[in-house]
Amino acid sequence: MTVTTTRKDLLAADTNMGAVTLRAGNLDTLIAYYRDAVTLDLISHIGPVAVLGRGTTPIVILQHAPELAAAEPRSAGLFHTAILFETQTELAKAVYSVGTKHPGTFTGSADHLVSQAFYFTDPEGNGIELYWDRDRTLWSWTHGQVEMATLALDPNAFIGEHLTEASAADPTHGPAVVGHIHLSVGDVASAREFYVNRLGFEATANFGPSALFVSAGGYHHHMAMNTWQSQGAGRRRLALGLGEVSIVVPGTGDIGALSERMSHYGVETRHDGQTLGFDDPWANRILVRAAH
Repeated sequence: MTVTTTRKDLLAADTNMGAVTLRAGNLDTLIAYYRDAVTLDLISHIGPVAVLGRGTTPIVILQHAPELAAAEPRSAGLFHTAILFETQTELAKAVYSVGTKHPGTFTGSADHLVSQAFYFTDPEGNGIELYWDRDRTLWSWTHGQVEMATLALDPNAFIGEHLTEASAADPTHGPAVVGHIHLSVGDVASAREFYVNRLGFEATANFGPSALFVSAGGYHHHMAMNTWQSQGAGRRRLALGLGEVSIVVPGTGDIGALSERMSHYGVETRHDGQTLGFDDPWANRILVRAAH
């Protein structure tokens, strides 16, 4: 079962997430972490900007910004970037790699019913989730809400079950993408107004005043917003950490429709025909671009 709705102002069903941009204090350190531990490819490194991903698909864009300070505690911003792997073996390879090269960055793991997930924090405090989705036919929905949980998931048992010596030694990697982005915000009501009513996602999981999960096309969530560490936070100041969240819509027609909708709501935008940029209520920068 998937989400059904009669709303006409939704993002297209095949909307996806693009690369996340992070402002880095020590560019070399973060390149090494995402390349050597998380097992992403270094796609390009030109001056102060490094792009990492899988194949030609960017996942993390690092912008060197040594002049900036770290974000203030309990401020809005990035909670984590969630990288989605196609198979449990590919996920196990990445988890094993981070766990052996940077064991101190592991923060937890869970079976969420729709997915299996492992959590880390990079050397500059940016949260990371590495996960694999169960088939959509196995997800349960009730009144438009996806059933999720936080069940125990032993990382060593997961690696033992899904990673052989041969696959661990295999230097090749399968595809991976940004599956979702989780933000820290000041309050959930404002997040719902912005991301659901204005931007056009559908709410897929509600956790009262503490968190909201949203998606397009019946995915469990493309974005999430929580107040677990940021209740009452205002607009962010320029700092290290999250630079930009990227959302990919099917075509330029979707960009045009969204531009009109955001204009209707009085949201200031930056529109060049191919991309549409704007800030959420906490100055988290969002860039929407067309896939074609």
